[in-house]
Amino acid sequence: MADKKNLLLLFDHPTEPVFMDKGKRVTVFDVPDSFLTDRYRPISNEVQSRVGDKVEQRVPVREISIPDLRIPMSLGRDEQFSLFLPKHRRIAGRLIDIFMNMRSVDDLQSVAVYARDRVNPVLFNYALSVALLHRPDTQGLDLPSFSQTFPDRFIDSQVIRKMREESFVVQPGSRMPITIPRDYTASDLDPEHRLWYFREDLGINLHHWHWHLVYPFEASDRSIVAKDRRGELFYYMHQQVIARYNAERFSNNLARVLPFNNLRDPIAEGYFPKMDSLVASRAWPPRFESTRLSDLNREADQLNVEIGDLERWRDRIYEAIHQGFVMDERGNRVPLDEATGIDTLGNMIESSILSPNRVLYGDLHNNGHTFISYAHDPTSKHLESFGVMGDVSTAMRDPVFYKWHSYIDRIFQEHKSRLPAYTENQLNYSGVSIAGIQVDTNGGRPNNLTTFWQKSDVDMSRGFDFLPRGNVFARFTHLQHLPFTYTISVNNDSGAQRFGYVRIFMAPKNDERGQPMLMRDQRSMMIELDKFVTSLNPGPNTIRRRSTESSVTIPFERTFRNLDANRPAAGTAEELEFNFCGCGWPNHMLVPKGLPEGLQCVLFIMVSNYENDRIDQQLVGRCSDAASYCGVRDRLYPDRQSMGFPFDRLPRSGVDRLVNFLTPNMSIVDVTIRHENRTVQRQN
Repeated sequence: MADKKNLLLLFDHPTEPVFMDKGKRVTVFDVPDSFLTDRYRPISNEVQSRVGDKVEQRVPVREISIPDLRIPMSLGRDEQFSLFLPKHRRIAGRLIDIFMNMRSVDDLQSVAVYARDRVNPVLFNYALSVALLHRPDTQGLDLPSFSQTFPDRFIDSQVIRKMREESFVVQPGSRMPITIPRDYTASDLDPEHRLWYFREDLGINLHHWHWHLVYPFEASDRSIVAKDRRGELFYYMHQQVIARYNAERFSNNLARVLPFNNLRDPIAEGYFPKMDSLVASRAWPPRFESTRLSDLNREADQLNVEIGDLERWRDRIYEAIHQGFVMDERGNRVPLDEATGIDTLGNMIESSILSPNRVLYGDLHNNGHTFISYAHDPTSKHLESFGVMGDVSTAMRDPVFYKWHSYIDRIFQEHKSRLPAYTENQLNYSGVSIAGIQVDTNGGRPNNLTTFWQKSDVDMSRGFDFLPRGNVFARFTHLQHLPFTYTISVNNDSGAQRFGYVRIFMAPKNDERGQPMLMRDQRSMMIELDKFVTSLNPGPNTIRRRSTESSVTIPFERTFRNLDANRPAAGTAEELEFNFCGCGWPNHMLVPKGLPEGLQCVLFIMVSNYENDRIDQQLVGRCSDAASYCGVRDRLYPDRQSMGFPFDRLPRSGVDRLVNFLTPNMSIVDVTIRHENRTVQRQN
């Protein structure tokens, strides 16, 4: 029987032939001659013996009857692959089905080995990753980080050239990390470039890729897509990204991002990625300033969509929100109620196969990405592929991503604004009150947070093909903060032990003009920092919680999949959950950058009644710790309240400021975030 861990070797060196050596322990697959491509089959003995000189392990591959791969192979090996393109989604769905339907790990290994040199490398990586995450017999495998196998999606092409040179000339033990420059996509003449550290952060872009890996929107096996509150998670994760982005804009003296409300207006911002696709051997196309969207007519991509289609879908979605229901494909009304309305809308706007009516409500979000990513060549006259907005691993690099998702969020907020405001009874926790809160960094002043720059090294050797083996490190600069601890004083006057759900949010205190923010605006800028359950003994309670325990983030090692660090013991339930843990906001980006003189923020803490919020289920393993944006693997979302509660709806009548919103079980404190313009090297 095949060892399922050998399947992970198929991610290594994605453009090399499958029979080449792989892994730290030099391993080769013994590929049947019939599985070799036409180029290598006539000389199979010569090429397979040539790479087998220093082999430490051989993996036998069983020769089986191969399923029909014509649909997956219809996408060229050297083409760009995009989940936003309907044609590519169908191709990916077919390959996922083939991998999912293999009866055993042996058969899966055989068909994966056969397919690897015949289908598009990025398509292969995506489809095999989804299958390994969802097959019962392969759960628990440690998927390598996408940045390790496709470094070209994350770093400057000049850095890749230097890394190739280092790898070719220098022996593994003597290689030096190659530094990714901080300012390589634009100069300070572009105000948007102040946000480079957010938009181009490796961890943030990996989070976006991994979220869409865990929550695919197309597969014939509906259970792969139909996860608990999936549509609501799509709304909330992206809403939080926009809230965080706006906090970063305030940290750079910029106003909130303007939504891309009029699809016929020019896009003011340009973006020049300065990256090359190693699969397509093409540069990622730029977008010039003031580019306008055009109707798409690209025969090769089976795209024939008009801007008017997007506008009609948008108008129908707004009409459904105002009517309070959507029409499914059978003509039945599906209510957009308080409980499930946001989930229905999320699946409809994205849109996934869970959309109640794709014909009527279309494919708004995905097509928006596609329109923007092809704005430079909408008719394929110049045979150009899509820009960075067309790929989930690169889209967040582009300033227009945040304009587009602010537009999408406005639609969601239209629905939220029509729901009844939470009453004081719904918000209060009778007998429980917060007496005080404080945030402390080690040795720092109370209620002061500090950020700075940090340099970290990431091994990207798995993605460097046709080169000598051994580690190849890229050194990148990212935001970091001093770890901090919340101390919360809570009184329980009920006379009995109770349980509370602690919810922690933060938002800027003032708007762009320096004026105190109104509650209706501030609520949309609330970023979730943490959420956890605590027991409350009768009388006074002191709760301490470290920032590293956040329900939003995952640590550095899991963001970059350093699979030898923080590895759970083999065979444990924690090991089964380890993979899902690649999904989570990077911990180094938990708090905004702040300002040298200090960004004034307000920290909000609420203790809600856990009996009203609880979901009765067993949360085994590590992956409930980043549940806020990613959910929990094979479980229900661990909170009965709406995502973003209590800020997901407009405040009750008469509440114009946050201080008027508070009930006894809530409290706020002013917090200052100071940025120190210094750089430290991360100690591994």
